[in-house]
Amino acid sequence: MKLYYSPGACSLSPHIALHEAGIAFEPVMASTKSHKLQDGTDYYGINPLGYVPMLELDDGTRLREGPAIVQYIADLAPTKNLAPANGTMARYRLQEWLTFIGTEMHKGFSPLFNPAMPEEAKTISKDKLKARFQWLDSELAAKQYLMGEHFSVADGYLFTVTNWSKPTGLDISGFPNLLAWHARVGARPAVQEAMKAEGLLK
Repeated sequence: MKLYYSPGACSLSPHIALHEAGIAFEPVMASTKSHKLQDGTDYYGINPLGYVPMLELDDGTRLREGPAIVQYIADLAPTKNLAPANGTMARYRLQEWLTFIGTEMHKGFSPLFNPAMPEEAKTISKDKLKARFQWLDSELAAKQYLMGEHFSVADGYLFTVTNWSKPTGLDISGFPNLLAWHARVGARPAVQEAMKAEGLLK
């Protein structure tokens, strides 16, 4: 199994999930700037969309899109409890979280990484993201993790996206519950292992 990733990008989410699940895999770095692998291979030849993450299974099947990938990983290791069982309301709650993170948070950061985006537009995006983080802060007031007492693949995804606050200059210092949750997730051995593998931690 191969995970195509770029350091610190949204592919950190399935990278974390794989370590949490204890599944053997080969990490393959695919630059989001050059769209080439380290050996010079054109990544567009592997994923025509050109972005990460992408998971390639042992039989050559390729799976795109982070929320789909992390659920697949979770289902490979059911005893790790990274996702509730399929068909349960709890599983739909997980999908609710993954959709919210993908559409409201992940995409909300996109303008902040675009050098061509006017500052006025970036300010609008930051204000909207802060409103979403404010809501998340209230949601995390009485919970250890997004789904309650147990870490799930949704936590790995939100952790990845929340990490983008620093490089984009988004101030989240006013959200104590969010910061406590972020520190809790960041202290998990599998999260640290994934971050070290991507050169994000020494």
